[in-house]
Amino acid sequence: MQQKRIIISAGGTGGHIFPALAVAGEIKDAFPDSEILFVGALGKMEMEKVPASGFKIVGLPVMGFPRKPGIKWVKFFRMLLQSNKKAKQIIKNFKPNIAVGFGGFASGPVLRAAARKGIPTVIQEQNSYAGITNKLLSKKVKRICVAYENMERFFPADKLVLTGNPVRKNLLDKLPGIKDSRSFFNLKSEDQVVLIIGGSLGARSINNDVINNLEKIRESDIKIIWQTGAFYFDEMVQKTTENKPQNLQLHKFLMQMDMAYGATDVIISRAGAGTISELCFVGKPVILVPSPNVAEDHQTKNAKALVEKNAAILIKDQDINEILFDKTFRLLEDQEKLIELSANIKKLAKPKATKMIADEILALIQ
Repeated sequence: MQQKRIIISAGGTGGHIFPALAVAGEIKDAFPDSEILFVGALGKMEMEKVPASGFKIVGLPVMGFPRKPGIKWVKFFRMLLQSNKKAKQIIKNFKPNIAVGFGGFASGPVLRAAARKGIPTVIQEQNSYAGITNKLLSKKVKRICVAYENMERFFPADKLVLTGNPVRKNLLDKLPGIKDSRSFFNLKSEDQVVLIIGGSLGARSINNDVINNLEKIRESDIKIIWQTGAFYFDEMVQKTTENKPQNLQLHKFLMQMDMAYGATDVIISRAGAGTISELCFVGKPVILVPSPNVAEDHQTKNAKALVEKNAAILIKDQDINEILFDKTFRLLEDQEKLIELSANIKKLAKPKATKMIADEILALIQ
């Protein structure tokens, strides 16, 4: 059988990287001799996370499109030209059977270069509202794997496959029990626990709200597991050095998310597509605070898709200072609402997403 040579482009945030790694792992499990090469953006977290998972990666000197006119536009187009040239060279040297884009700055140059060479291409659109790059790429790609219904608003209907978003493999299994997961964080089984996650890089507004509510946290009996994100960790440690409540734990990045999810009663989170897919599997009550700093405000659209099914609570970013912790602590007292939210979000999980996307990729190679 022909050896499978696959290029995967993904990066910028964990929301792009972890789904891509999940699919790469699925393909490797089925075909151990397959060659998989990742392409990312130089200086971004994929250059560290991908090799740590056992895959090769090369980087492009690419950046996001600046929102305001200025000198950064010149830099953007210069780096884009360099990235397009390097992407063509990567395609020429690696000779892939297929190229797959999971989002991130490098996906555009890689998929365009592959399509021009007549190599089949696939994009995986994780959000309920498609980004500009994927909308442009959709004219050239063979298949578009999506996580939400009604995506023919953005893409050719005959290319769409509703798969859902892949999640990390350790979350597909049953979560660790309350006793073991809370013991992992030095907590008691009977504690009430809130998990705060702002994405792999962190969320400034959520982090600042924690700082603004240290006294409220201290006065409560609630235990808080707080992932600050790598970008904000040192600053948050400094701001809590003298007055950190005993019931607040700071973590730069939670490597064992299964333990974190297993330990918690309520989760406060951004509304990135990959995160939401994980939260559906986890099945815990969720308060979503969409980031306002993303293209087309897609996180709000992701969150509303859950809220419409009574599967999550939405708090706007600009409102969190007034209500986030009050609403969270009140929710912990409302057992009926906790059960309802948990049951409804579980219904939205798509456990076969990773395999379905891998199967689509392998079918196109055949």
